[in-house]
Amino acid sequence: MAKPVELNENWLVRITEAVEGLKYGTVQIVVHDGRIVQIERTERFRYEGSVEGKQPARKAE
Repeated sequence: MAKPVELNENWLVRITEAVEGLKYGTVQIVVHDGRIVQIERTERFRYEGSVEGKQPARKAE
């Protein structure tokens, strides 16, 4: 049976920091033996069209 993940306030803060400000992308939490060992953040930038020098697309909020 899988071990329960050990999650404390420090990890919650780290996860929140990884997600904050992320418009497009992923946050992966790596777990080994029931313990969080790594947080990976991959940020993506989306642009309208393929013309160089164009400003990033803006979405209505």
